[in-house]
Amino acid sequence: MTLSARAVFISDVHLGTKDCQAKRLLSFLRHLDCQRLYLVGDIVDLWSMKKRGIRFGKHQLDVVRQLLKLARKGTELVYITGNHDEDLRHVLKDYPFHDGINNIQLCNHYRHHTHDGRQLLVIHGDQFDLHSGCHRLLAFVGDKLYDVILNLNRYYNRWREARGYGYWSLSQYLKQRTQKARQYIQRFEESAAAYAKRKGYDGVICGHIHHANIRDIDGISYYNDGDWVESCSAIIEDHNGTLRLLDVNQWLHQQQQVPLANIA
Repeated sequence: MTLSARAVFISDVHLGTKDCQAKRLLSFLRHLDCQRLYLVGDIVDLWSMKKRGIRFGKHQLDVVRQLLKLARKGTELVYITGNHDEDLRHVLKDYPFHDGINNIQLCNHYRHHTHDGRQLLVIHGDQFDLHSGCHRLLAFVGDKLYDVILNLNRYYNRWREARGYGYWSLSQYLKQRTQKARQYIQRFEESAAAYAKRKGYDGVICGHIHHANIRDIDGISYYNDGDWVESCSAIIEDHNGTLRLLDVNQWLHQQQQVPLANIA
């Protein structure tokens, strides 16, 4: 079944790394029919590829091909730069990129107009780290520890999928039950909303912290579309202007009525 939407927002795909959930993303993109698809930063993980080497398998290449296919069929692709692909930011300062023929645009942030007239800031979100005490989260899930957690996730979820169970995230579980992590997430969300309010927006859509959420903060709508390393989630704007958070794993399972292990 096709998912028809006015706009779709995804981020933190981390193409080029072993933990990218490319197979699930590819399945989602093949079901997608939308006017505009926002890629909200950290889509290609240049930072990790420089540090750990390139892990670009068949499914990841197929994701790139599917994105280009959507653009050729009329979907406008808006690529927002993130901190893991920040090399693009320096280029875009001097050479903005907008290919109207192929429906592809690269930028550092974007003003999205919803169908019901609201103006939303679309930005990756690493810009808010300095205001939310990022060092506290890094102390909790430092780079090496995060890799260990993802490795455990990978093996455990292979076992779950083989038995027809859904995906379960150890990292998300720990974040929800660790006070410092919860405090950091709350400060991040409040910083993002405050920035959007100062700039005159009605809301903000971002990623970066791998924590999907929708909430109202002091009259500002905060949306985080999650990631494609752990949660496999997206923000969807319906044709009437309503924005909702979609658990893509569950959506694919419901549409196809097959075990998650067989989704391709």
